[in-house]
Amino acid sequence: MSLNLDDKKAVVAEVSAQVANAQSIIVAEYRGLNVVDVTELRANARKNGVYLRVLKNTLVRRAVAGTPFEGLGNQMVGPLMYGISADPVAAAKLLNEFAKTNDKLIIKAGAMPNYVMDVDGVKALATMPSREELLSKLLGTMQAPIATFVRTLNEVPTKFVRGLAAVRDSKQAA
Repeated sequence: MSLNLDDKKAVVAEVSAQVANAQSIIVAEYRGLNVVDVTELRANARKNGVYLRVLKNTLVRRAVAGTPFEGLGNQMVGPLMYGISADPVAAAKLLNEFAKTNDKLIIKAGAMPNYVMDVDGVKALATMPSREELLSKLLGTMQAPIATFVRTLNEVPTKFVRGLAAVRDSKQAA
């Protein structure tokens, strides 16, 4: 079913709004996927906060025109599914994991602001830890010296109490 002009403008506006908040866009060819697999992929995308949609390439080219993702326009050929995410890693992880279990989904390219990636770049991005994982590692790294310092300070009175207990035990034994 073809879209009329107003519908096309609405789709371009919707995609433009998603691209404005995006940190990554991943493009994949979905030819041959059945409805069950696509439904499962879309459900996983909603859980991970990824905007996943099959769109006409000309509409997406219009939506990314004048944005940092404009360079991705050269990769928009054939029937494509677009994964757009505010988390730089989420869309790449989602589509890469799905492509591992389903050989009919073929990742074509990806983009981060002002940087277009090939398939290997998208796979490398998918192996990176997510923002939450990186923040938790950073917090653990920041807390480690403080925790060690507190343990060191705690050892002074602990050793003193152990020494007093040893003196008390030796006096009681004598």
